[in-house]
Amino acid sequence: MEYSGFLDSILYLLAAATLFVSVSKLAGLGSILGLLLTGFMVGPHSPGPILTENVEALRHITEFGIVLLLFVIGLEMKPAKLWEMRKQVFGLGSLQILATGSLLALYFSNFGHSWQVALLIGLSFALSSTAFVIQILQERGEFYTHSGQTAFSVLLMQDLAIVPLLALVPLASEAGQLSEGNPIWQQAAIAIALILLVILLGRYGLPKVLQYLARNQNREAFFFSILFGVVLSAWAMDHAGLSMALGAFLLGMTLSNSRFHYQIQAHVEPFKGMLMNLFFVGVGMSIDPSIMTEQTSLLGLHLLSILSIKIITLLLLLLLFGFTLSISTKVAFLLSQSGEFGFVLFGAAKGFQIISEEQFVMAITIISVSMLLTPILTKIGNSLSDQFYQSANPDIQTAYLPEASDKPVVIAGYGRVGRLIASMMEQIDKPYAAFDFTPNRVELGQMENRPVYYGDMSDLAFLRQLNLDRAEVVIIAIDDYQSTAKIVSHICSEYPQIRILSRARDIRSRDALLGRGATWALPESVEGSLRLGAESLLSIGMPKDEVEELLELFRKEDYETIRQIYSNSVTTKTGHVRRMD
Repeated sequence: MEYSGFLDSILYLLAAATLFVSVSKLAGLGSILGLLLTGFMVGPHSPGPILTENVEALRHITEFGIVLLLFVIGLEMKPAKLWEMRKQVFGLGSLQILATGSLLALYFSNFGHSWQVALLIGLSFALSSTAFVIQILQERGEFYTHSGQTAFSVLLMQDLAIVPLLALVPLASEAGQLSEGNPIWQQAAIAIALILLVILLGRYGLPKVLQYLARNQNREAFFFSILFGVVLSAWAMDHAGLSMALGAFLLGMTLSNSRFHYQIQAHVEPFKGMLMNLFFVGVGMSIDPSIMTEQTSLLGLHLLSILSIKIITLLLLLLLFGFTLSISTKVAFLLSQSGEFGFVLFGAAKGFQIISEEQFVMAITIISVSMLLTPILTKIGNSLSDQFYQSANPDIQTAYLPEASDKPVVIAGYGRVGRLIASMMEQIDKPYAAFDFTPNRVELGQMENRPVYYGDMSDLAFLRQLNLDRAEVVIIAIDDYQSTAKIVSHICSEYPQIRILSRARDIRSRDALLGRGATWALPESVEGSLRLGAESLLSIGMPKDEVEELLELFRKEDYETIRQIYSNSVTTKTGHVRRMD
């Protein structure tokens, strides 16, 4: 009977998820709102069948989805890229926490809290949800846009801030003691040592293990070794008092230059997606309707105040840092909710008897409801952002495909390659339209009286508005694999009949794009090398026809000769095998 009851609960969960996620997607609010409603309907506070009464335990399990999410982001975030973002991470991110936390503390001090408790509450609500924001950005294909990277910078600083915030919890208690364990300097030394351990694991230890397992074609052990590395990194950071997700991010970032990058991501993605979906369901289970009915006025006042303070403060800070009003509005609304780390901070505060059980339940409900409102707030922010952008750039036209009897060519990206392709299309009087999300490039194209429009083709919602079924071919002239891969995947999903020609950095990224559905991709580094080699041979007197034959040899059968060169190994004096790539 117990097994039958478990199956009934799972069946109820899947039916609710199917219904609410479908409706949410049809309403243009994404899948997250549907998952939250699913959790609310199957949770212990719902009038329907109860799936589980131990919501906190479920949330702890599904929080590992956040760990895997940050690990995958780390895989795509090379150290050099993170260093470029240091102004946004440490400057903007730090100011957002301090300014928003201080204003929220001032607000909560009006409800009878001491300044220490009000500050702790304010800083806790100042944090945003990494899980929600990144999932929304990835769902909309906006993670690698300017606004997406800005939002991620702030979120990354918030993850780093967990340590000092947890240290503030005992200070707000009557005892006033910082820790019953190690002194601060010793805790800092442990944290630094464990961070170095994670970096060394990702830089030297794990790649050697993966190389050994790949050479022996042990796929099962390959997969489990990846999970072991992620869990070990999360455990190390948790042991140091840091965020588990931060440890996974550091490991992923150190593995970003590994030759196993894509295979690692392919192994982790399915589990990450499943756990993240369950995490959102778990958050929905935390919503207690009794709080919403019994203390509606207070809950509404707190929610409105927190959202308003966070949006206005971050909007002003972004403008202060030189961002446009359009981007500032989009990011401010995107980060307006409270985050999952608030569960941890308020749980610790309850443990130190800083807040009561009733205040803890209220805080958890505020966080959950703010997450519930995130898709709606994001849509409002995007609408305002588009209006501000058009008003600030009145000469930039909206996107459309040219009306012509002949099917037009669509060019994604108007950099140097996109401009050259546009010039070639004009030479043969071929109708075309180019799209770019960098305003300066769009303005340049329109100054040249060319059909260049503002738009991010990696955004699925934008892509659907273009009616690409009228296009003859899509040429992707973007020098960024992640954005290119999203465009290819979206077009193949929505318009499978269209041919896609794309740039690619090398053979590996070319193969990946072809695997996603691109019709043809040019490996620029390979073709550049072939061109350099050809000119070198011509310069030493080799006949042109023989040079062309040699180039054909290297290009035939999908660059098979070059692949053999790359795959060759050299045996060193120590007897080890070293790959040439």
